[in-house]
Amino acid sequence: MQIWTDMPNFVKRELEQLEEKISPITKKAARYIFWSTPLIILSLINLMTLFFTVPDQETSPLAIFIYAIIGALGFALSKEGKHQQQEIQKISTAYIKERIKKSQWASDHLKSRYKVLINENPRKAIPYFIQFLKEEKRDWQ
Repeated sequence: MQIWTDMPNFVKRELEQLEEKISPITKKAARYIFWSTPLIILSLINLMTLFFTVPDQETSPLAIFIYAIIGALGFALSKEGKHQQQEIQKISTAYIKERIKKSQWASDHLKSRYKVLINENPRKAIPYFIQFLKEEKRDWQ
């Protein structure tokens, strides 16, 4: 997530603190999603091969069962990865809201405006947070 090359240092510091909070979950979610995709593809390709190219009398129920289990595991990992991503979103949003709340230099109007923006669209919390930090810095100076 180190793509903040053109941002001011005060924004980078805040985003690095946020990244520290979410990095363990991010790594876990990435692993789940990384492993789910090949398992699902492997399962689907082999099941399609078994059902459409192998004659019925040569199709092994055990092979079907194994590939179905592999596919189920892949889908379970995918679902868990999505759950972890939702958890990352919650933690990020909570951290950002808390940071905005604790700001000593921003006006109450500015704080409430950004809280409303984040509540309305939590997926844009980080861009809103960056805007808030820039406005906070401008107000402070």
